[in-house]
Amino acid sequence: MGLRIHCSSPFSGVRLDAYPSRTPALLTRQKFPMDDNSAKFSDEEALAFHSRGKPGKIEITPTKPMATQRDLSLAYSPGVAVPVKAIAENPDLAYDYTAKGNMVAVISNGTAILGLGNLGALASKPVMEGKSVLFKRFADIDSIDIEVDTTDPEAFINCVRYLGPAFGGINLEDIAAPESFIIEQRLKEIMDIPVFHDDQHGTAIIAAAGLLNALDITGKSIKEVKVAVSGAGSSALAVIGLIKAMGLPHDNALVCDSKGVLYKGRDLDQWRSAHAVETDKRTLEEAMDGADVVIGLSVAGAITKTMVKKMAKNPIIFAMANPTPEILPEEVREVRSDAIIATGRSDYANQVNNVLGFPYIFRGALDARARTINEEMKIACAKALAKLAREDVPDEVAAAYGRRLKYGPGYIIPTPFDPRLMATVPPAVAKAAADTGVARKPIEDLSAYAESLTARTDPSASFLQKIYSSLRTCETQKRIVFPEGEEEAVIRAAYAFQQEGLGKAILIGREEMIQQGLANAGLPLDTKFESYHSRTAPNNALYTDYLYKRLQRKGYLHRDAQRLVNVDRNAYAACMLAHGHADGMVTGTTRHYDVALENIKLALDPRPGERLIGLSIILAKGRTLFIADTNITELPDSKDLAEIAVQVAHAARHLGTTPKVAFVSYSNFGNPDTEHSRRVSGAVEILDGRKDVDFEYEGEMTPRMALNEQVRAIYPFSRLKGEANVLITPGVHSAAISTKLLGEMGGATVIGPVLIGLEKPVQICQIGARVSDIVTAAALAAYELDKEHRSWAERSV
Repeated sequence: MGLRIHCSSPFSGVRLDAYPSRTPALLTRQKFPMDDNSAKFSDEEALAFHSRGKPGKIEITPTKPMATQRDLSLAYSPGVAVPVKAIAENPDLAYDYTAKGNMVAVISNGTAILGLGNLGALASKPVMEGKSVLFKRFADIDSIDIEVDTTDPEAFINCVRYLGPAFGGINLEDIAAPESFIIEQRLKEIMDIPVFHDDQHGTAIIAAAGLLNALDITGKSIKEVKVAVSGAGSSALAVIGLIKAMGLPHDNALVCDSKGVLYKGRDLDQWRSAHAVETDKRTLEEAMDGADVVIGLSVAGAITKTMVKKMAKNPIIFAMANPTPEILPEEVREVRSDAIIATGRSDYANQVNNVLGFPYIFRGALDARARTINEEMKIACAKALAKLAREDVPDEVAAAYGRRLKYGPGYIIPTPFDPRLMATVPPAVAKAAADTGVARKPIEDLSAYAESLTARTDPSASFLQKIYSSLRTCETQKRIVFPEGEEEAVIRAAYAFQQEGLGKAILIGREEMIQQGLANAGLPLDTKFESYHSRTAPNNALYTDYLYKRLQRKGYLHRDAQRLVNVDRNAYAACMLAHGHADGMVTGTTRHYDVALENIKLALDPRPGERLIGLSIILAKGRTLFIADTNITELPDSKDLAEIAVQVAHAARHLGTTPKVAFVSYSNFGNPDTEHSRRVSGAVEILDGRKDVDFEYEGEMTPRMALNEQVRAIYPFSRLKGEANVLITPGVHSAAISTKLLGEMGGATVIGPVLIGLEKPVQICQIGARVSDIVTAAALAAYELDKEHRSWAERSV
């Protein structure tokens, strides 16, 4: 039956996964979920976090209804027999009828827990639960932690090998080397689902991504650089192995353990001997002399300033021991100002963090139904991460880190909270799985797959997908004017709007300020925008005369109209729309909504017979709700409410929803009967008297009654079938308060309020809106939410 793993509490301890070896000859290092500088909690707080409420961090909840006896019969006996028989006949159907395709087992024996060593299987459970939470948080993968109480590799292998039917993938964790090598290799050979030892490969993939960008910035080639490696444990060998698979010549890497360089002729085990080379160098200091890159996965202090001094020009230093790197970044800067530095710590730039890799690798592997995770899939992941770091960073990331990150020496690796990771990495991994023949179900349309992944973690994505697709396929792209064209956020939004193929951006602002904004945002300076400085623009006189003609009987002099055109960019942009010099407009990031709207109304009017309406779109629990009016008419009467319902119903239909309108109140059909409830029920009576209404409507009723058909069954006369999806509220106060509460407390995504009813498409954002919000507003303006209503009105005449 359908079950979902649920994170019962937030888990913010993101860590670099690379584990110490129990082999004395190998260098070891400690690992902690958070480094010393960032761990600002007591032992008691940590214990309370894990024990409060339900102990632990995960739980299981059903994904199918379990409210009635019939539900239970379908979920278990006798209904469950049907998929059982189907799977027995065709095992691949397990992916269709069970949670297997979205289920990963996180398995450990506790022999290398973080940096704490061998504390046993049971002690590893908090960490394994945490790993499961990360799978869910970052890639929407359900995960079960399994702790196997044995240190015998054969016994461990024999246990895990029989778990294949239950899971779509196996994530091995906190297993000491060299047993970890043996266990992973054997399980990969005997299981037909992905088996991935994150301790080895996770660090390798993220480090490789950072190295690709560091090489790009310094102008060096992976085929020519000289690399020194401090450490020969599982992570270090995995890193250098992957980098060699990406093009580094074998002889260009000198790997060092606690006894020095791994050279041919030295007595080495099978894993280290694979990286031995012909060389007369014997120490790490000698290996770093003239090296372009040093990779540290060993112990604090292993690298000195003297060693760094001897490196080549523009050295690349990945010091990834935790909690203290082989050498601190500030020590490197004392002797080398030209170095690019990465560590495993969150308090320094360029953190090599495994959470950038394993959730998304498994997401792509599971969705392609891959039999394994091979080198090509790991390389695809590294390259996708490297490419993402070169792109403009979204506002969500800037807000999380308190600064604007730009590609360069201080930003070569994406951050864990970059929302684009989900749509970027899994498609690359899935494509590599298909290209190498390990995908049982290759994904044919990778663009659609990427969009579905975005929707998986962002409810607004699937809603906006229809709008974006429509705009991208338009024969003539709409020209959207951005009046606040000197603001960096607006410039970045205009750039994204054009780059995503949604339309053409027009910026109002001084050319030199727009160029400065592009530079500050790290965007290409040769980006082509149509731009105007309102004071010197060619149509300045035309717009002045137009405004004067509109406003001369409202106390405005000609010079007042001239001042508006010169100084008020909203008024200027609205004049552009009035004269057909632009198709739509987005503003509001620097002025309050009401102020912006009043300035726009100087040049534009509502369409004849229509009204201005603020429409909020609520996305929650797989449901889309349209709520109006949320910001224009303070206390609408019955006639107002009826008109609002008609316009909003057509906007909902234009957005792909068949409107079912409910006039909501605090009463149900006259109980209690008050002046306010009669105002709402009066709107229904008005619609009853119209012959042109082409949608379902009902009221007055409470939101619970509107959204729950079973509850509404006590009113058999109700004309509304199913659940309402358009709610018409009795006033701005109730609408605005309810939508804001849903957004803040109800776990809902709120789009808007969006503006409808104006003669030209205009959208007004909130002050300080994020880039993504501005892009959404621009797309809504280009899509013209009122188009359906205009067409309907023309037919009704």
